[in-house]
Amino acid sequence: MNQSIEFLEKLGYPARDYQELPTSLKRFPDGAQYRIELPSVEGPVALKETLNAIDEYGLTIHRISQGSGIMLQTDEEIEEMCQLTSERGIELSLFVGPRGTWDISAGPLTAAGKSQALRHEGADQLVYAMEDLKRGADLGLRGALVADEGLLYMSKKMKEEGLLPEDFVIKVSVQMGACNPVSVKIMEDLGADTYNVPSSLTLAKLAAIRQAIDIPIDIYIEVPDNFGGFLRYYEIPEIIRVLSPVYIKFGLRNHPDVYPSGKQWEATNLSLARERVRRAAIGMDMIKRYCPEAKMSELGAEGLGIASVRKEPKHV
Repeated sequence: MNQSIEFLEKLGYPARDYQELPTSLKRFPDGAQYRIELPSVEGPVALKETLNAIDEYGLTIHRISQGSGIMLQTDEEIEEMCQLTSERGIELSLFVGPRGTWDISAGPLTAAGKSQALRHEGADQLVYAMEDLKRGADLGLRGALVADEGLLYMSKKMKEEGLLPEDFVIKVSVQMGACNPVSVKIMEDLGADTYNVPSSLTLAKLAAIRQAIDIPIDIYIEVPDNFGGFLRYYEIPEIIRVLSPVYIKFGLRNHPDVYPSGKQWEATNLSLARERVRRAAIGMDMIKRYCPEAKMSELGAEGLGIASVRKEPKHV
């Protein structure tokens, strides 16, 4: 065991989980420790409901993400979401459309094949995913979720070749599953701009990951049931201290699987949107109560993937 520990340390990786929970001195570009994310905001109608609720509670939300993705929204819907978030200085992050669970392969849906998850099977589906990223960027989008190592690497190369804007933020989904310092560092090297860690990891395990990477960590505070349904509200102060820079993310328990979403889920999505904001308000009260000195980013801060909105929309 000592040989393996010494070898990891020689390569510059943590060799133990950090039970002492060291304070992270890493920060966002603006010097802040944390930002707030609301996931699963499915389309412009749910986005408007979310923004109305944000105003009612007086919250600052830095990133809004969505699971149904680029592929299943019209150009007009994507442009509207870009407009609504851009004018507030909020990052919009949409999932890449075609992925394993939506393909004709049964593999990702089997008990043994779930590790294939949302990865892209074959070269054709990888091309489709790259086209999804390009379409989103052309419509002004500057943030997307990916869950495939190949697409993650290609997004990095696409930026280098000018096929994607350099400021396009690639957020790696929690469904990628990397959960130790070396595997998450590989994701950073492949092109991840932020990484959503598995929600079940202890603070000691998360602290070891933070020591190995510099990119922001995204973590669910309230976790959807299919990822475990954990509620980690009282851990928020330590999560900020230990994992900075970190996106504090508020999902919901008892959240139906609405992906891919559409008009058939609209009433449900509006209800979920309002409750998600309410949960975020509860979490942010925890911050005010227990770590008011923690520094939060302002809206529009450097590093956020703020949509680039056309002066004259492409579609009228």
